[in-house]
This record gives sequence, C-alpha cells and structure tokens, in this order.
Amino acid sequence: MIRAKIDERLERKFRELAMKKFGYGKGSLTRAVEEAILRWIATAEREIIEFEGDPVMAIDGLLLDIDVDSVELQHKIRDLWAWRPSEDVPS
Repeated sequence: MIRAKIDERLERKFRELAMKKFGYGKGSLTRAVEEAILRWIATAEREIIEFEGDPVMAIDGLLLDIDVDSVELQHKIRDLWAWRPSEDVPS
C-alpha cells in the first residue's frame, strides 16, 4: 500500500480522469494509479544515469566536511537506524 499526500487540484483531476477512463465503479482509482506508476517506472528506468568514477573517492568527497572519527560516525549511523521503523512491523 502506498499513501501519499498530493495537491488537492491534482487529486481532483486525477480522480475525474480515472473514472472517465476506467468507470465509476470500485477499483478505477487503483487501476489508474497502477498505470501511472508503471508509466513513471518505464520513464525513470530509461533515465537512470550510471555512476562513473571511483566510488571510494566519491564517498571520501561526501564525508570531507564531517568532523568525527570513524567509530563515532558508526555509532551515529547505528542510532539513526535504530530510530527508523522496520518495514516488517505494521504502524
């Protein structure tokens, strides 16, 4: 299940067109959302840009401004992951 908050006018237009295309019965919004997601995926997959270069150098550049040692950084990351809800646990 995907939940998203979108602009009210966009939602209204989407609902209107979904029902015109798929009918006013149950499942028309689901079909329209699935079609929209499939089209977005197809477009996004064509646009994926492959990273070229040394990944270690790229990470080194990203971490350049961080003023903590590696052990402290690992602890901070662990704490961030501990607060992140598990995808397997219902909310």
